Amino acid sequence: MSARLPLAIDSGGLDLPATGVVSVLHPVATTDLSALPVDRIEVVQPFKPDFDHFQTLGYSCTASSDAPCGAALVCLPRAKALARSLIASACQRSTGPVIIDGTKTDGIDSMLKECRKRVDVFGPVAKSHGKLFWFDANPEAFADWQASPQTIGDFVTAPGVFSADGVDPASELLGHALPEKMGKHVADLGAGWGYLAAQVLTRNGVERLDLVEADAIALECARQNVSDPRAQFYWADATRWAPEERVDTVIMNPPFHMGRTADPSLGRAFVTAAARMLKPSGHLWMVANRHLPYERTLDECFATVEDAGGDNRFKIFHAVRPKPTGKPMPNRTRR
Repeated sequence: MSARLPLAIDSGGLDLPATGVVSVLHPVATTDLSALPVDRIEVVQPFKPDFDHFQTLGYSCTASSDAPCGAALVCLPRAKALARSLIASACQRSTGPVIIDGTKTDGIDSMLKECRKRVDVFGPVAKSHGKLFWFDANPEAFADWQASPQTIGDFVTAPGVFSADGVDPASELLGHALPEKMGKHVADLGAGWGYLAAQVLTRNGVERLDLVEADAIALECARQNVSDPRAQFYWADATRWAPEERVDTVIMNPPFHMGRTADPSLGRAFVTAAARMLKPSGHLWMVANRHLPYERTLDECFATVEDAGGDNRFKIFHAVRPKPTGKPMPNRTRR
């Protein structure tokens, strides 16, 4: 967007209102907002690492917002249902233009076609394998795009969260593999909307479960799905979070994509984080795609690592006794 937005403002006909908040919905850390008036920007970003990035740069940040704004800029996400709900929300909130920006791989071309069927569209400005277009806010035109609750059995999910349309098969596999006894204190890293957490709370002896999730929308779903008083909820980057005290067991189905690109370093960071937060005799239960190379990191971080099952798509690891790293746990983050 760094090329498209200033081009639209300078010569493409996009006029921002002279006053009022410019609400920027779901920008990622690589998004350049320098073309906007910094003192009027509100960043709406539920993903904690990106939220922290913009907050560190000095922007006013929030995980969600229903407040009116003078203009809204939607940074188009890949998930179409989420993209539609963000546009509907922007139309409800903005008293001026609603601006849509995205790349071809994000589906900007199809979104432009859909919006043209509903409103008069200005632009587009094409640059850097993407497009930016805008229209006057029209809540009625996009009312049917408002996000509605989704359910999977008794579980509530939301557009755009991981595995919103069904239980992730890797998580389901790990849920069946978890032992009956897991210790008093368990942490679920990358807890999502709470499927694995619900399985943990059926095990004997669990007195506390920490759900750690970077996506505030998924975590809000988890709050609805896991009402057990033993559950504690943390909006945090699991690779940086630390518990109040070291835990007996960590469970996780770590992410392994950054956008469209596979990035096993994310899973490796989850493994090292788990080792830091476990007691000396602690246990890690982890599921991963068969092709992901986590064995070396597990061997480096734990005294014992065993294959605990799986199938032709996924492998389950059970690692015991984290090795001392000499690194202290980072500062605790709770929200």
